[in-house]
Amino acid sequence: MSYLVLARKFRPKTFGEMVGQGHVVQALENALTTQRLHHAYLFTGTRGVGKTTVSRILAKSLNCQGPDGQGGITATPCGVCQACRDIDSGRFVDYTELDAASNRGVDEVQSLLEQAVYKPVQGRFKVFMIDEVHMLTNTAFNAMLKTLEEPPEYLKFVLATTDPQKVPVTVLSRCLQFNLRPMAPETVLEHLTSVLQTEQVPAEPQALRLLARAARGSMRDALSLTDQAIAFGNGELLEAGVRQMLGSVDRGHVFRLIEALAQGDGKTVVDTSEALRRDGMSAASTLEEMTAVLQAMAVLQAVPSRVESADSATDPDAADTARLASLMPADETQLLYSLCLHGRGELGLAPDEYAALTMVLLRLLAFKPSNAAAATASPEKKTLNEAAVAAPTAQPRIAPPVPAPAPAAEFPAAPAPTPPRPAPAPAAQSVLAPAGQRLSVVDEPLRQPAPRSESAAEAPAKVVGVPIRVQPPPGARDAPRAEESRSTYTPIPTSEDGDFWYATVTQLVAAEAVAALARELALQSQLVARDTDQWMLRIERETLNQPSSREKLTAALNALGHDVKLVIEIGGVVDSPARRNKQAADERQRVAEEAIHNDPEVQALMRDFDAKIVPGTLKPA
Repeated sequence: MSYLVLARKFRPKTFGEMVGQGHVVQALENALTTQRLHHAYLFTGTRGVGKTTVSRILAKSLNCQGPDGQGGITATPCGVCQACRDIDSGRFVDYTELDAASNRGVDEVQSLLEQAVYKPVQGRFKVFMIDEVHMLTNTAFNAMLKTLEEPPEYLKFVLATTDPQKVPVTVLSRCLQFNLRPMAPETVLEHLTSVLQTEQVPAEPQALRLLARAARGSMRDALSLTDQAIAFGNGELLEAGVRQMLGSVDRGHVFRLIEALAQGDGKTVVDTSEALRRDGMSAASTLEEMTAVLQAMAVLQAVPSRVESADSATDPDAADTARLASLMPADETQLLYSLCLHGRGELGLAPDEYAALTMVLLRLLAFKPSNAAAATASPEKKTLNEAAVAAPTAQPRIAPPVPAPAPAAEFPAAPAPTPPRPAPAPAAQSVLAPAGQRLSVVDEPLRQPAPRSESAAEAPAKVVGVPIRVQPPPGARDAPRAEESRSTYTPIPTSEDGDFWYATVTQLVAAEAVAALARELALQSQLVARDTDQWMLRIERETLNQPSSREKLTAALNALGHDVKLVIEIGGVVDSPARRNKQAADERQRVAEEAIHNDPEVQALMRDFDAKIVPGTLKPA
């Protein structure tokens, strides 16, 4: 007899054997007991959590005939009747499983629905189970909508998918949806222990913990890894063998790294990283193990009562985790957890994943304060806190000094300044220490302000008058200042060559003889000198001096009757066609704005109704 893998051998046959899906089992058992049965069920969840298993148990519950052949719908199928045995072996004629990944077309769905018109041959219900239903095409979904909404009373649909987001909402609304959750590592560990005891395979608890974590919530993956580990360990499961098979990092390396980071020992961090490189351990697995340990440390730091409740017999790492939790501050634990979590995404970006691992670990040392500074800061913080507690809550009020009589203001028009109000005495004086130097904190009673000397009291305070700023009337801020605009306006110096070049470029642009970069070269350039067979142009941007643009502009000038060669130089441009066009546009804009602002009706609106002209809305006609 051929060997049957553990994932198939220990597939649950009843709802009572299901592991980790109590919320789904309870709902289905209550529905079967009370006979409140829906015609379509949708089971969602990741791989290996029991979607197909639940559908087969549901089909047995609907068609179970009991050991005596007189049974009915039940939540506990017998498993010995003909219907139960045929469903388990896949030979039940009224239970049809369709793999939508390979039968995703409308023809396959249509052939399945053609069987819906026939009543069950052997069982009580026909059950159509469609696995990976999200792989069906839109046409196939539309073909089954009517039958899925109003099937015959003897037909039940069971759909399963790992990606419910791809299932149309028209299908989702016709089904009862149950989400099968990923299983916790503790649940997987308990089930693996039971399976290996039944198989009489010796296993170390820590080896099973590694398998349970590596399964990532999938019971089928856990049983498949267990099969592989049994073959790898020649019939036994040892922690060293399972760790080697999975490529997992020994927790001892992880504890050594975290302890070195807590103590600021960079040499140990680098040496441990090099040891992981020599042993061929995965850098991603190292960061994953570190995040697991740091998460446990953070829980112990936030809830210290869990230290006493930790069972070292069930978790051999509990003692080391508690020791590291007391060794590293909580803020550094959170920082290191974040660095390790985000560092996994940087491993693929670096040319060497071990170099990336070392950089992630050394990053905490770069942000960690030195031990000497931390040791010095602790007593100071304590002294500051004690001083704050010892400070009296109510301090005596200090009478403000009587201000000296102010002399007459220097400016006759300005009103006499009001005597300044004395500032309250500060509770504590802050002193900034130079860089690298710390000041000792001394608790002293509140000192009274020193009495003013007689000479200082007799010296008259110098009073400087400030001219009063008059607020402009409404609308005056928006009024144009023609004088200012004329004063800031600088005309472009014209020349004979400039006028000639402007007229030539305008003619080329109007005739569309140049375009794109050649047109920009002509508009942005200044004609510096012209000879009978050579013209010199000056531009400011080197990007405009392209050979193709220069050739196109030369060809356009030749077509216009100027058989010349262009020479380009880089320098400051004062007079160019683009600047002249800009100057003309600004002048038209200024004339348009002056016409609007000088309009009597506009001025009346601004004066009477506080109207404003929105900047940028005036355009010359």
